Amino acid sequence: MLSDDDRRTLLGLARRTVEAAARSERTPDLTNPSGALREKGAAFVSLHVDGQLRGCVGHVQAVVPLWESVRDMAVAAAERDGRFEPLRPGELDRLAVEISVLSPMAPLRPEDVRVGVHGLYVRSNPHAGLLLPKVAVEHGWTAAEFVRHTYEKAGLPPGFPGASLFGFTAEAFQDPPRP
Repeated sequence: MLSDDDRRTLLGLARRTVEAAARSERTPDLTNPSGALREKGAAFVSLHVDGQLRGCVGHVQAVVPLWESVRDMAVAAAERDGRFEPLRPGELDRLAVEISVLSPMAPLRPEDVRVGVHGLYVRSNPHAGLLLPKVAVEHGWTAAEFVRHTYEKAGLPPGFPGASLFGFTAEAFQDPPRP
């Protein structure tokens, strides 16, 4: 669990980073991060404009300090989510930023999936797909539907032989649009 100060710091960093990316400005750094933010961490940054998804990109594994993961994924969500055009400066006043800090991945059997608790990651090289815990809740999916949709996101049929299913939890927090 992150402290409230760490959450505010990460949200501020993500927002400043997204704003800089939309304006083609230099990406900010974080000076003097707390110990928790210096630890390696996996994170996803989700961007919403007017309540609609506008970008969502993340690190699946903890390979860089958490603050760097958030900064780098904020840029990626703003500029490189292939489902969307890059974020424009005119959208910034309607932008909401959400960060999901992921726990380590662990093998998970489909029958053990708990909607609202687990996020899912399916991998069978070169295919992979990840859905955050909130996705199943937002869509009202059962655990079996959640597993099926995660396989589909990876481009695999459900139960594909040789595919590995992993579960994780996520600490999610958001910064609503500015008034």
